[in-house]
Amino acid sequence: MYRKILITTDGSAVSSKTACAGVQFAEQLGAEVLVLFVAPEYQYPIYVEIIPPSYPSEDEYRAAMQRAGREHTQDVVDSCAKRGVRCEAMAAFHESAAAKIVDVAQQHGCDLIFMGSHGRSGWGQLLLGSVTNKVLQHSRIPVLVHRLIKEPGSK
Repeated sequence: MYRKILITTDGSAVSSKTACAGVQFAEQLGAEVLVLFVAPEYQYPIYVEIIPPSYPSEDEYRAAMQRAGREHTQDVVDSCAKRGVRCEAMAAFHESAAAKIVDVAQQHGCDLIFMGSHGRSGWGQLLLGSVTNKVLQHSRIPVLVHRLIKEPGSK
């Protein structure tokens, strides 16, 4: 059915739970996984005449985001290894996480995008599900949205 599944993560508890479900799904199908972390592009400070010395350079920012990407994707890589699921991890930079997710899925030959939703409605869905909604609008491949019934850590 599906041979290569793109699983997205932003390091949050919601995306970690979703990624675990995505790995289980991939294992059931015998599919491989590409796990993706998308960081925003570097932003030069605006409205200041002198850049503060504590403000990171573009190279420092990119290195920090690459490290964050490795940290956020490592749990998925480890989970795949335990389950015998072939996995590749990557971090990417783009102003629109949704656009990058769709682009990476296409470039890497993924046939499914697996991502999470908070399960909220109304304004909560509008504010917190915007990346998922944009991926659903722009993807040409199927998108499986894993909805969490309750927030991680809640009773």
